[in-house]
Amino acid sequence: MSLILDRRTALRGAVQGMAVAIGLPLLDIFLDGNGQAMAATGAPVPVRFGTWFWGLGVNPPRWFPNKIGADYDLKEELSPIAPLKHKINILGDFSLPLDGKPNLPHTSGGVGIRTGMAIASDRGLPAPSFDVLIGDVIGTRTRFRSLEVSATGDPRNSLSGRGNGNLNPAEVSPAALYARIFGTGFRDPNSATFTPDPAVLARRSVLSGVNEQRQALEARLGASDRQRLDQYFTSLRQLEKQLDVELTKPDPMLGCVVPGTVPDRPINAEIENVMENHKIMTDLLVMALACDNTRVFNMNFNNGASSLTRIGSTITHHQLTHEEVLDNRLGYQPEATFFVNKCMEAWVYFIQAMDAVKEGDGTLLDNSLVFAHSETEFAKFHTIDNIPMMTAGAAGGRLRTGLHVAGGGTPVSRVGLTLQQIMGVPVDRWGAESLETNMPIRELLV
Repeated sequence: MSLILDRRTALRGAVQGMAVAIGLPLLDIFLDGNGQAMAATGAPVPVRFGTWFWGLGVNPPRWFPNKIGADYDLKEELSPIAPLKHKINILGDFSLPLDGKPNLPHTSGGVGIRTGMAIASDRGLPAPSFDVLIGDVIGTRTRFRSLEVSATGDPRNSLSGRGNGNLNPAEVSPAALYARIFGTGFRDPNSATFTPDPAVLARRSVLSGVNEQRQALEARLGASDRQRLDQYFTSLRQLEKQLDVELTKPDPMLGCVVPGTVPDRPINAEIENVMENHKIMTDLLVMALACDNTRVFNMNFNNGASSLTRIGSTITHHQLTHEEVLDNRLGYQPEATFFVNKCMEAWVYFIQAMDAVKEGDGTLLDNSLVFAHSETEFAKFHTIDNIPMMTAGAAGGRLRTGLHVAGGGTPVSRVGLTLQQIMGVPVDRWGAESLETNMPIRELLV
């Protein structure tokens, strides 16, 4: 018997007179010669986008490389990335002009990077974060439009949202994250069977049935209310698309392996627990990406005004950055730097976990673009120019890697513009006031 091999191939037979079919995972034979697309249909291997945030910056002389361009040097605090240096770009020397607005400690930097706007008050995001804009392009055909996660136990630890002060809350419990991804509603892409959930069918019907009432309501509203209603229905349209996805059998995914259940764990800011929770949530998030349940994510290791502490200690990372004396012999604050090192250790765990998942002739990391950043350069003085930033992964071949790029004091909004363009957002200018720019970082573009 001959088989026509494509991504929908199933092995068929009979057991005790009953027909059976077993689906196949995403095998290399289903891909084209480059391992980048389905051989039969030309459908591309999905490209993902995500962010990874850590708070309170670095010690700049011990972190930023001296050499610009390829084969950059690794300082003490950046040395953990050595195994994946060729897949990581270091971004520095970008400015964040405030146009006369105050520097809000641990807020202005992160919000400026994510929205391209300098904020006047700490009231959430003033505009959509670029991960949301990217999600509008690549996140509409997956079960989750995006997943937000925080390892420190605070759901408000988020820099993702649509603006108007709103933030997408972060999941803080590894057990709850497991249940959300792999519990009710999870569809194993490598399963031979698929049955649409009747509850999803009902929800889809309800959403589809209110269009006429919506139009009648809009006719009675003022401009401000129509704008609010439009934003609300934009969210509902995205939900409707996600429900459509849940009613469609997913394509097989080579790297998808459903993990075992996750037990309840302590959820707090003690670094020992944060490191372990981050590892578990990283592994879950990586499988959510590999199973194509989402293509957009935001991982927050700690918060901007870092509440990290050590078991048995009452002093936080944030307090240490201000209260610990600079060691003149070492040139840095050793106790505060302990937490910087832990942040870098966690970052490396995250990207190594993504790089361990094979996809075609590359890895999940190769088919992703992960943007990592902090909210300040040197926490003791709340500096926001030259905030440390990195990218990992090649975005499916769209991004050059292994470079140290210096912005020469140009606006940090160039980074957000570049990330959006690489991920297919149709934008040629982004940001507001002095952060408005039409200059992508061309060194990164393939």
